Amino acid sequence: MTRPDPAPAIPEAERAGTTVARTPLDALHRHLDTHLEATARVWFRRALDEAAAHPGTHGPISVWELRLAEAGRRCGARHADAARVLILRAARAAPESLARVYSQGTAEERRAVLHALPHLVSGPDALPLVEDALRTHDTRLVAAAVGPYAASHLGAHAWRHAVLKCLFAGVPVDEVAGLEQRARADAELARMLGDYATERTAAGRPVPRDLHRVLALTRPTGPTRPTDLSHPTALTDPTALTGPTVPTGPNAPTSTGSGAPAPDLHRTDPPGAGSPHRPAHPHGKES
Repeated sequence: MTRPDPAPAIPEAERAGTTVARTPLDALHRHLDTHLEATARVWFRRALDEAAAHPGTHGPISVWELRLAEAGRRCGARHADAARVLILRAARAAPESLARVYSQGTAEERRAVLHALPHLVSGPDALPLVEDALRTHDTRLVAAAVGPYAASHLGAHAWRHAVLKCLFAGVPVDEVAGLEQRARADAELARMLGDYATERTAAGRPVPRDLHRVLALTRPTGPTRPTDLSHPTALTDPTALTGPTVPTGPNAPTSTGSGAPAPDLHRTDPPGAGSPHRPAHPHGKES
């Protein structure tokens, strides 16, 4: 059995994932009022007042867009995402404005736009921004893209590929908003996970540690009997998740029907490890 590789340390500012997107705006505001230093707090309140007084787009660049660019320096990396989301809210940024900030902004500003989507956009108009983020190799953008907005508006096919992108890129599936609800009884997702695990094992690569967890979530609702998930049938045939226990021991099958070795779910994937299988958008672009 392969030992799990330790996950690399992630700077605190990059570990926020979708937390900002899942937090009510008034709670974000209270948090900044409590935790910002006095000088930063004065700047932040003035930035909100300016955004509220001059919302929308004005000229080549609006005053609130300038404040978005300053937020990291003024508030620090730890609080910049929340400050940017609140400035966008004060400016009442419409989908067109959000798309403009996303296309012209830095990776940090793009992440803030993704965090702001569930707070500012009620319909699917901003889905192109989510889809673009999921094509990148920036795990911070991928994590921000699978927040509550994607859970509400991303289609089933694209959402499944987003989950696989997280597994491939090493983004913890805890960042996927609505994972338990959307994965439940999803036989197609179970099939895709099984195919991915089989391809990884056939190539001699470890299976991502979160795959086992997501696969368990795809079980249909209702009473189930235990299944040996280390057996290949449990990975490639979602009906096996509710069938009788697969035999184990010296007489148990050891390969898939295609001749590939059985996936080993005890092996885990170091975050960011490469893979010959790209579950979504094989020609990702760098941010």
